[in-house]
Amino acid sequence: MTGQGRFEIRIICHPADADRITNTLAGAFTTGPVRQYPTRDRSRIRLYVTATERASAPILRLVPPDH
Repeated sequence: MTGQGRFEIRIICHPADADRITNTLAGAFTTGPVRQYPTRDRSRIRLYVTATERASAPILRLVPPDH
């Protein structure tokens, strides 16, 4: 952990999947810059992302509390 609610994500994937994966992560978390490095065999890439959990949305009551 890098602090309260912050964490590092490491993903190993094929280069063609990198954009889809980073976009999906950005939709689920607040993310920082993506760091990208080749794997040792150079056939895939490693993605490193610092992410923070998003605050949950407020709960709206549409029905009066006495119902």
